[in-house]
Amino acid sequence: MAILRKPSLAALALAAFAGCGPAAGGAGANGTIDNAAVCDAYAQHRSHVEVDAEGAVTRVLGTRPGRRSPHTGFLVRLRPCGVTVRVEANTDFTGVVPVRPSDDVAMRGEYEYYAAGGVIHWTHRDPRGRHPGGWVTVGGKTYQ
Repeated sequence: MAILRKPSLAALALAAFAGCGPAAGGAGANGTIDNAAVCDAYAQHRSHVEVDAEGAVTRVLGTRPGRRSPHTGFLVRLRPCGVTVRVEANTDFTGVVPVRPSDDVAMRGEYEYYAAGGVIHWTHRDPRGRHPGGWVTVGGKTYQ
């Protein structure tokens, strides 16, 4: 028999505010951006969650070597929960994503939890087809 639990007040608030504010030029699998998925994963310390999110760039981290390829990164503050996540894009696929602080961006990728906010990576296609493709949209242009 399944045990039903009451949702937390924070979870209800996130659900109520999900979808508030305009999307930054991208759309999720269901046609909308859903920051609540990231906010919920962060609150529950969950990783390996496919997400569509949007927010404002707070800091550009630049391009640096990755395990296999260079990655360009930036920090994005998500609405409405205020979590700041690092977004990473493999420049072999996306090129350098030209973002500046305060730019609105949308992204699709895989969220990984860590206490400082987490990271959204796999924001590009997978040439081997083993992982769902992601993207980053800024200024009306999509990088994938």
